[in-house]
Amino acid sequence: MVQTLMDQALVWSRDRLERAINEADKRDLVDPERLRASLEPLAGQPGVGVLRAVLDRRTFSLTESELERRFLPLARQVGLPRPQTGVHVDGYKVDFYWPDLDLVVETDGLRYHRTPAAQARDLRREQTHLAAGRTPLRFTHGQIAFEREDVLATLERIIERARGRG
Repeated sequence: MVQTLMDQALVWSRDRLERAINEADKRDLVDPERLRASLEPLAGQPGVGVLRAVLDRRTFSLTESELERRFLPLARQVGLPRPQTGVHVDGYKVDFYWPDLDLVVETDGLRYHRTPAAQARDLRREQTHLAAGRTPLRFTHGQIAFEREDVLATLERIIERARGRG
């Protein structure tokens, strides 16, 4: 698997390579930590530098979906550090969590959030986070894909407010 990723690092875009690593992790084919370690003795070989850059601990995050991967650059653009991903907060698995800001962000694609029952579950999650003193935010696929400036402005205002409380 390591050699395959090294080979693909030479021809794929950074986004595609990151997507492949996330998919391989979901299928238990590779673990990013073990992958990083396995690259150490291979330094200097073709593809290793690109792969190491993608796996940089300061920027690489495991994600569950393409929408989550599209959101991460927006979070970085407003100065947010790397979030915790796929962790449980207040009894719910969340997409992104910044404990220092008590900020929970969910990215809502239509596949899992379009039915009335799913929307009711989302509302309960949001209410649970609010009751715990956290700031829950939800962004739809349309917002992330087509209203990036609004997403950035919202994030900036929320970060400013959260840091003012802290």
